[in-house]
Amino acid sequence: MQTSSDRHEYPAHWEADVVLRDGGTARIRPITVDDADRLVSFYEQVSDESKYYRFFAPYPRLSAKDVHRFTHHDFVDRVGLAATVGGEFIATVRYDRIGADGTPASAPADEAEVAFLVQDAHQGRGVASALLEHIAAVARERGIRRFAAEVLPANTKMIKVFTDAGYTQKRSFEDGVVRLEFDLEPTDRSLAVQYAREHRAEARSVQRLLAPGSVAVIGAGRTPGGVGRSVLGNIRDAGYTGRLYAVNRALPEEQKELDGVPAHRSVRDIDGPVDLAVVAVPAEHVPEVVAECGGHGVQGLVVVSAGYAESGLEGRERQRALVRQARTYGMRIIGPNAFGVINTSPRVRLNASLAPEVPRPGRIGLFAQSGAIGVALLSRLHRRGGGVTGVTGVSTFVSSGNRADVSGNDVLQYWYEDPDTDVVLMYLESIGNPRKFTRLARRTAAAKPLVVVQGARHGAAPQGHAVRATRLPHATVSALLRQAGVIRVDTITDLVDAGLLLARQPLPAGPRVAILGNSESLGLLTYDACLAEGLRPHPLQDLTTAASAADFHAALSRALADDRCDAVVVTAIPAVGEGSVADAALAQALRSATAAAPSKPVLVVHVELGGLAAALSAAASTAPQVRTDNAPRTAPQPQAADQHPTATGRQEASRQQPPAATDRDTAVADRHPAGPDERPAAPGERPAAPGAQEDAHLIPAYPAAERAVRALAQAVAYAQWRRDAADPGKVPEYDDIDVKGAAALIDGLLARGQGPALGPDETCDLLGHYGIEVHRSLPAPTPDAAAEAARTLGYPVALKATAPHLRHRADLGGVRLDLADEEQLRRSYAELTEMFGAAEELRPIVQRMAPRGVDVVVRAVIDPAAGAVLSFGLAGAASQLLGDTAHRLIPVTDREANSLVRSIRTAPLLFGWRGSAPADTRALEELLLRVSRLVDDHPEVVAVTLEPVVVASQGLSVLGASVRLAPPPARDDLGPRTLPAY
Repeated sequence: MQTSSDRHEYPAHWEADVVLRDGGTARIRPITVDDADRLVSFYEQVSDESKYYRFFAPYPRLSAKDVHRFTHHDFVDRVGLAATVGGEFIATVRYDRIGADGTPASAPADEAEVAFLVQDAHQGRGVASALLEHIAAVARERGIRRFAAEVLPANTKMIKVFTDAGYTQKRSFEDGVVRLEFDLEPTDRSLAVQYAREHRAEARSVQRLLAPGSVAVIGAGRTPGGVGRSVLGNIRDAGYTGRLYAVNRALPEEQKELDGVPAHRSVRDIDGPVDLAVVAVPAEHVPEVVAECGGHGVQGLVVVSAGYAESGLEGRERQRALVRQARTYGMRIIGPNAFGVINTSPRVRLNASLAPEVPRPGRIGLFAQSGAIGVALLSRLHRRGGGVTGVTGVSTFVSSGNRADVSGNDVLQYWYEDPDTDVVLMYLESIGNPRKFTRLARRTAAAKPLVVVQGARHGAAPQGHAVRATRLPHATVSALLRQAGVIRVDTITDLVDAGLLLARQPLPAGPRVAILGNSESLGLLTYDACLAEGLRPHPLQDLTTAASAADFHAALSRALADDRCDAVVVTAIPAVGEGSVADAALAQALRSATAAAPSKPVLVVHVELGGLAAALSAAASTAPQVRTDNAPRTAPQPQAADQHPTATGRQEASRQQPPAATDRDTAVADRHPAGPDERPAAPGERPAAPGAQEDAHLIPAYPAAERAVRALAQAVAYAQWRRDAADPGKVPEYDDIDVKGAAALIDGLLARGQGPALGPDETCDLLGHYGIEVHRSLPAPTPDAAAEAARTLGYPVALKATAPHLRHRADLGGVRLDLADEEQLRRSYAELTEMFGAAEELRPIVQRMAPRGVDVVVRAVIDPAAGAVLSFGLAGAASQLLGDTAHRLIPVTDREANSLVRSIRTAPLLFGWRGSAPADTRALEELLLRVSRLVDDHPEVVAVTLEPVVVASQGLSVLGASVRLAPPPARDDLGPRTLPAY
C-alpha cells in the first residue's frame, strides 16, 4: 500500500496486458512499496553491463535508499512501471518531473526524465518499446508533454528504442553522454510505428498457436471417446510434424504411451519444451492445468473445455480468472469453449480440433467464433469441391469459442502477411473493438479479399462474449465495414460462394458480363439476376441444347477475347443421351478456353449435372492419393467423370463427410491444383502455380444463377473498392475554418457547464467557425411576434412548429411555406394553433424562405465502440422508412464525400431525375467535409445534426441545426498497445 504522504491513490487503470515482439505477453503495472523484494530480485538478475548502462557506473546492488526511492511514488511527479511475467519483474521504467534547471519539480513543469532497465534474458522482446508507450501515456495524463533521457553512446539498444518510437525529438552530446529530448504528443509516425509493432506482435502470437513445434493434449482420456482423446487422435492422424504428447493425471505410473503417443501424468513431466497445450479437462480443473503449463513455459493454450461465460455469471467470472491466470505466465488463449485450430501447411499438418478430417491444403483462411458454424463451414467446403474433399482448400482454420483472448483482430494480423492465405472468410457474432477491426480490415482488404458474415445481427451478442455495446444499428455497422473493403454477406452459403470465386479467379475489371450456354431459360435467369445485382449483362448467347464441347470452347474463347467483357457466366444443362464422358469433355473445354485467357473470371451455373460437377472438381493431378502411415488423413478425392465409385466407396464418402450440412452445391473446375509451395498471387492477379502448371486455376460452379451472380457482383464491388483505395483522396483544407476559435468556444461552453445540447445561438456560432452558415430563424410566440419577425427577415417566409412531435414533419402540416405577406402569415398562424394547440406547445418560428431544392439530412455522431461516423440521406418519411441512409467513418476524404452522396438509393433526385434541375452536389460534398472536419478536430463535439439542408441548383441552405457537446470519449486506438482488460 502507498503511504499517506502519497498524493494519489493507486492508479489501477494503468494496469495492462501487452503482447511482446515474440508473441508472448507481459503485464504492465505501477510499482508500489510492496514490490521491494521483487525489485531486488529483478536487479540481481541484470548483468553488470546493463547496470552500468543504467547508472553510468558500476552498481552491483541496490541500497536500501535506492529500493525506497524506486518503490515509493506519488503517481504524479514520480511514476514507476514494471513489466511482469509470472508475477516477477522483467523490466522497469520510471519518470521524474523536472523543472527548467533539471531539478525535481511539480506541475506546471511539463518535462520529465525517463530511464529504463530490462533484464538481459528479456532484451530483444520489445519490452522497452511497450513500456515507453505506456509511460508516455501516463505522463500525458499527468500533464507532462516532454521526456528527456541521458544515454551512454555505447547503449545503442536503448538509443534505438527512443529514436524508433516516432516522436518529434532532438539529440545532443555533452560530457560523453547522449541527451535525447522528445515531445510526447502522438504523431502520424509514432502511431504508424505503434501499429506496426502491434501487427508484428499479434501476428507472431497467433503464429505460435498455429505452428507449434510441440503439442500436449491435456485431458486425453484413458478409454476411447471423449473430447481430449478425440483431439489427440485428430492431431496424430493428420500427420502432425512436431512432437506430440498425451497428458492425463489419472494414467497409471507404468503407462508411457496412449494410442502410440508418449503419455505423461503432468505436463511438468515432459522432458523438453511444449509450445501449445490443448486443454480438455473439466472447467474446475483448468486453473491447476494452466499453472502447470505456465511453470513449464508453455507458449499458448487452446481451451476446448466448456463451462465458462456461455453458462452464466459464475462461468463469466471463471473465464475472467482463466484469462488473468494465463496472461500472468505470458500465454495467449484460444477459447474457452473452442472447437480448435487447423493448419494444413505441409510444414505443420496440425488438426488440434474436433474435426475428424483435416481439410485439404488450400488458400482460404477460415475464422469462426462459433464451433457449430465452423463445422458447417468446413462441411460446406467439403461438399462443394473445397476444403475437405475438393481442390479449393483451407490454409488455416480458427474457431475461437468465447474468444476471451485471441479474437478475429489477432487472426487478421496473422493472415495479412501469411503467404499461404489468399482469401479470408470470417463468421463473427460480435466485434469487440470495431474501431480496430475496421482499421485492420481496411489494410487486409487492400491485399487480399476479406468476406464476413455476421451473426446475432438483430440481438445481443452471445452470452460468452464480453464486448462493448454500440449504439449504431446493424445496417450502419455493415456500411462502415463495406467502406473498409469488407465483403459483407448475409449467410454462410454466400460466404462460401464468394470465397470459392475469390480464391482462384481474378478480380473483374468492371461490371460487364457475358452470358453463354445451352439453355435459353437458364441464361435469361442469369441475365435478370445480373440486372438485379447492378451488373451490365451482354445479350444472351444461346448455344442451344445441341451445343458440343467444342461449341462451348469457341463461345467462351470469343467472350474472353472481347474487350467489352469483364467476366463470363457459363450456363449448362444436361443433354439427353449424353453421359459422363461428354461431361468430362465439356469440363476440359471450359478449362482449356479459360487457360488461354487467364485475366477474366469465369463462373459456371449448372442444373443437376452430376457428371459435370465431378468433372469440374477433378483435375489432371487429382489421382487417388496413396496413404502412408505418416500422411494426413483427408477425405476422399472426387471421382473423375469416367470413373464410377462402388457402393462401398459412396458409403464411405458419405460416412466421412461432416453431418452439419447437406448442401451439394458447388464444384470447382481445376486448371491444375495448387502445390504446397505455391507463391501467393499479387492482388488482382491469378495465383501462379509451380513448375509446368502455371495455368492452374479453378472454375467455381453454382447450382443457381442467383448465387453465382451474387458472388460475381460482390467480386465486382470489391474490385472497384480496391481501385478506389489506391487513391483514397484527401481531407481538404479550407482557409475560412477557424480551429482555434472553435476550440476556445467549446472550452468556454464546457467550462460554464453548457451542454449537452447547445442553444440556437451557440450552435450557429460554433458551426460558423467551420464555414457552415445556418439560415436565420426567429421565435414567434404570438401572431404579432411572427409578423415582426417576418418584417425583420423579409418576405416570403416559412412558419414552422418546432415541438418535438412536429419538428421536421411537413407531412403532418406543421410547416407553412411561401407566405408572401402578413395576411397569409397570420392566417397560417391561426390554422396551426387551431389544429395543434397553443403556441406554447407548438414553439413556432419564422424563417426566411430558402431557394427551392432537394431536402437532405446530414448527421455526425461519435459511437463509443466504432468511433466518429458521418451519415447522409434525403429528408422525409420515405427515406426514413426505407432506411436509405449512407455512412462513412470520420475523417472523410473528398473522394469519400463524393461516393457518400451517390451511394443512397434516392440519389437520382439530386441529379436531375425526371427532368428536374440537378442539385449543387459540389456544395453538398463541401458541407459534408466541413462537418467531418469539425467532429474530427474537436472530439468534444459528440453529435451534429443539420436538418433540413435544402440543396438548390446553386448553393445550399442549412435550415436547422443542433450540436451536442461532452467531454471527449476515450480513444483506445490512440493510446498504448493493450489487450482487452479482464
